[in-house]
Amino acid sequence: MLLLHGLWAQAVQLTFRVNMRGQTVAASGVHVAGNFQAAAGFGSDWNPATTRLTDADNDQIYEATVDVPAGQYLYKFVNGNSWSGAEQPSAACGVADGSGNVNRQVSLGSTAYRLPAVPFSGCATLVQFQVNMRGQTVTRAGVHVVGNFQTLAGYSTNWDPTSIPLTDNNGDGIYEAQVALPAPMRFQYRFVNGATLAGAEQVPAACGIDDGTGTLARVFDATAAVNTIPPACFGTCQDCGASPTGYTTHWWNDAVFYEIFVRSFYDSNADGKGDFAGLTQKLDYLNDGNPNTTTDLGITGIWLMPMMESPSYHGYDVTNYKATEPDYGTMAEFEAFLAAAHARGIKVIIDLVLNHSSNEHPWFRQAANSASSPYRDWFRWSATNPGLGWHAANGSYYYAYFWSGMPDLNWRNAQLRAAMWDASRFWLKKGVDGYRLDAVKYLVENGSTIENTPETFGVLEEFHDSVRAVNQAAFTVGEAWSTTPQVVPYVVNNRLDACFEFDLQGAIISSLSSGNPAALRTQLELVDRSYPKLQYATFLSNHDQNRVLGTLGGGMARMKQAAALYLTMPGVPFLYYGEEVGMLGAGADEEKRKPMQWTAGSNAGFTGGTPWRSLNSNYAQFNVATQQADAGSLLNHYKQLIRLRNTHEALRKGYLLPVTASASSVLGYARVHNQEAVLTVANLGSAAASNTALSVQLSTLAAGNYQVTDLLTGQAAGMVTLDAQGGFSNWRVGLPALGANQTWVLRLSPAQPTPVRAGKADFSPRLYPNPASQAVRLELPGKPTGETQLRVYDLQGRLVQTVSFNGNGYQLDTNAWANGTYLLRVQSGTAVSVQRLVVAH
Repeated sequence: MLLLHGLWAQAVQLTFRVNMRGQTVAASGVHVAGNFQAAAGFGSDWNPATTRLTDADNDQIYEATVDVPAGQYLYKFVNGNSWSGAEQPSAACGVADGSGNVNRQVSLGSTAYRLPAVPFSGCATLVQFQVNMRGQTVTRAGVHVVGNFQTLAGYSTNWDPTSIPLTDNNGDGIYEAQVALPAPMRFQYRFVNGATLAGAEQVPAACGIDDGTGTLARVFDATAAVNTIPPACFGTCQDCGASPTGYTTHWWNDAVFYEIFVRSFYDSNADGKGDFAGLTQKLDYLNDGNPNTTTDLGITGIWLMPMMESPSYHGYDVTNYKATEPDYGTMAEFEAFLAAAHARGIKVIIDLVLNHSSNEHPWFRQAANSASSPYRDWFRWSATNPGLGWHAANGSYYYAYFWSGMPDLNWRNAQLRAAMWDASRFWLKKGVDGYRLDAVKYLVENGSTIENTPETFGVLEEFHDSVRAVNQAAFTVGEAWSTTPQVVPYVVNNRLDACFEFDLQGAIISSLSSGNPAALRTQLELVDRSYPKLQYATFLSNHDQNRVLGTLGGGMARMKQAAALYLTMPGVPFLYYGEEVGMLGAGADEEKRKPMQWTAGSNAGFTGGTPWRSLNSNYAQFNVATQQADAGSLLNHYKQLIRLRNTHEALRKGYLLPVTASASSVLGYARVHNQEAVLTVANLGSAAASNTALSVQLSTLAAGNYQVTDLLTGQAAGMVTLDAQGGFSNWRVGLPALGANQTWVLRLSPAQPTPVRAGKADFSPRLYPNPASQAVRLELPGKPTGETQLRVYDLQGRLVQTVSFNGNGYQLDTNAWANGTYLLRVQSGTAVSVQRLVVAH
């Protein structure tokens, strides 16, 4: 749910209205369904039967008012009470989900909003506001738009800086909101940094008019069904569209992380349990600090599962947030491990459990023993049993979502927040490089809504500030186990740096299992356009999921291909310990977290005592020592892939560019950074793919001849010629047939690049608005002479439009284009430029 921030948000009235004139209203009435329903108390989202609209005055305008927190919501009207009666508005009316469905969208601030009545399946006059906030310090209250149109649009007053929030969900610095108007009109408006007019921009005279009070405002004529205002830079007259390649990367984008359950990694003292000292002894296996050696795995980051004091084996119920788990060793031994890891160039992040503590934590014991305890309000209590998730203690009931032994913390309590921020700063001062946050979507409940609430987002904004106050470079990655659209809000607006991409993980496994790349291709494109570029975590399995070897049926070819895919994709890769040697594990959590398999000897080389958990049955063949000696092993495959990622910047920082293949079982994508490109070509099918033709229509690479090498085998793979658009068509790799579950990782090295023509470096057309929902303006620099050629391609390489025009500008209509990313090749004389355009209706 794409909800806005606001620490302790209050409910706001939102009135839905639909014009049913010309419709035969179903006997079951008119309803509205959307992702607001759970927050409004209707039990679940997207239920077409629970939120009924009424027409009390018989004017055929049906209405329903709900109370929901401020936020951005998707919805649609239903004639009847089942999805068969759902309206089908055009793409111009809202947000397309990529599967042919369009939902309406509303942005709700902190004041009541009565939406204009729209025709069933029809559109109101829509205005898309956009402002570029790069270079501005955006306040915690966010960005808003105000104007003299607000009462006509259904808001309570004009020039109200709290009612229309703008959001930046893809992290490009451009804040946006869509507003419905009852009819076309000319109106005045200004953008506000914050939620008071003190933060309103000062509009320059060159683009402002007097609003009647002596203050200059922007002006816009909304004359079309959908009107997109070009994104101005805040406080200026300059149009500032999104930069096509101007995304930011961080140290974690250069990292490959390794997830470790300390209890199961290596036991140094023969007590059957892994410990910090054993972890330190095995660091050379992970990364020996010497980039010239090839015996180590090569990872550059470690995520330690819970290592704070806890009564359980797993550690997710903490009893002391400032102490190490005694089973693992002393604080001094942890510090020694941390120093040794840093000496090898390995960053270390640790699990931080914010949602709950242990019921043995002194805070909870005192809270449970006395209703007057100062810690009582650090947890949630009820005199009666509200139902699921509540547990009895001394005549009262406390809330514990996961288990009675893990009572939820009450994040509405300021003292609790202060104590937790103090604990988070404690470990950062010890030198840890960041945190993995467990169960992050459950932090603050809002009535019957237990996940993804605006209050939770507010806590994460405070957490961001607390962490950054100690270490500006600290990395935070969250576990918000949800669908991609629900996860994205966690990595915007200064909340978390990244989240784990569970839908992408599922698509990898699904496509490998079915031998069909379609699901993975679709999910890759969705992830790429949804998140701030590269800011998500990729993985194949973790401590809560069945081990991937068993999931993929034990096939080593699929295991190797799975590794090749996610280690060459965008994002921040995480490798679960033992996955590199093919450990098994399914069912109970303990079975997924068994001791690491080091050797074929006694206890798999994990301990000299009795292991805390029995070993996997496959350890005699699937262990580090055996696989290190086998050049073709899964372990050595992982070493090679990680080394390739560490070596080639394109695999760490490059943008994603789909590669089309003539064979249906083949998935292709390129990673491009500066003038380096690496192509991953994977045959997911059960039969060899012979003579497969590959195509890339456009890229930012220079034209010319490129030598191609398969980085996995070192084999020369022929030569490819890139045209003036940086693309190629129907190129066949100079290698034997791509076998079943075989993957090529192809590097393109310039052999004969085309020289840059004089003046070409200065040829930088402007394209705005970008992203666009309807009209797009292309402007050329200087005073071009002669005809300009424009060709538009989608990312599958298909030619969408060809245009020739004279003069220094041209306006494109994108109404008929599908949502997605397009490459525009512009040639004026001998000068050529490739621009990227994002279309989001």
